[in-house]
Amino acid sequence: MKKNLKNKLKNMTSYRKKSVLAYSIVILAFIIITIFDTLGFVTNSLYGQLVPICVYISLAVSLNLVVGISGELSLGHAGFMSIGAFAGVIASTVLQESVVVAMPRLFIAILVGGIIAGIAGVLIGIPVLRLRGDYLAIVTLAFGEIIRNVLNCIYIGMDEAGLRIATSAEKLGLDPINGKMILNGPMGATGIQKLATFTSGFILVLFTLFIVQNLINSKQGRAIMATRDNRIAAESIGLNVTNFKLTAFVTSAALAGMAGALFALNYSTVAPVKFNFNTSILILVFVVLGGMGNIVGSIISAAILTILPEALREFSDYRMLIYAIVLILVMLATNNLTFRAFIDKYIGKITRFLRPKKRNPDFPQKEEV
Repeated sequence: MKKNLKNKLKNMTSYRKKSVLAYSIVILAFIIITIFDTLGFVTNSLYGQLVPICVYISLAVSLNLVVGISGELSLGHAGFMSIGAFAGVIASTVLQESVVVAMPRLFIAILVGGIIAGIAGVLIGIPVLRLRGDYLAIVTLAFGEIIRNVLNCIYIGMDEAGLRIATSAEKLGLDPINGKMILNGPMGATGIQKLATFTSGFILVLFTLFIVQNLINSKQGRAIMATRDNRIAAESIGLNVTNFKLTAFVTSAALAGMAGALFALNYSTVAPVKFNFNTSILILVFVVLGGMGNIVGSIISAAILTILPEALREFSDYRMLIYAIVLILVMLATNNLTFRAFIDKYIGKITRFLRPKKRNPDFPQKEEV
């Protein structure tokens, strides 16, 4: 009994350390970049990547909830991202006159994107999460491609009569003077008012971490991990496996929708082709390289692998080759037990060095003069 209690306390302590480390990395990075930007040390190239970095960190952390914590392989994360992106753009455009201040309108658009993507997650998750393994991956992949093709065939505009939705621009029947096209089929959303900022991206990352970390450490989170480790054993003690997996799936979808809304409102034009199969694979690469179930690893890998292609742009002929070699080396290193033991050894030494030393009460201490 004591041993079990001790192990539980040890796991709780380990969780708190990882949570504090994740928040510390994000907050420290925000402070450093803000100081450097004030001093003029941040280049235009890096400044333009700050919001996408925050978006991809949120996407990686949210997908890790499904792939790492829940143990299900989902390849349709870009589909939820696209739903949130275009829902956020529509909400922002509709509220452009009633909510003049940019920041409240941005947060409303992000919230709308998250809610719509969460509803889509429920509709998709109820039938899909009864599947297992490769079948689940294939169906989520198909969902992402279906969403992209549906968006290619939808035209949405707004005039004095309100929102109009049609399958072609001619059928939309917009007022030629006061009408405004919001979603123009394959061309996507054009003329978007850019509202996204690095500060809003930082807030979204903190919100994503708060939701995911608290869910992992809750009763539902422990039940989700129990179903991941042994589905039969979880079912035998009365856990509703589908419901717990659906909780993780819908939460992940809603967070992906919020990240998609922020992503879309960072550009003047966003097309459905941006949210294709390659985007889902890219987010999955962030999760795998950072470590399945490792939230801190997802943060670091998403940030580095977003910056790396731009950092290698001067090597235009070889940059994707170098990028691929870096990915392979990281995969080999993270899956090498000797390398991981080496890293853990030196992290332990650093931790012991920084830990304050305890005084031995059996020996008298020297009096200070």
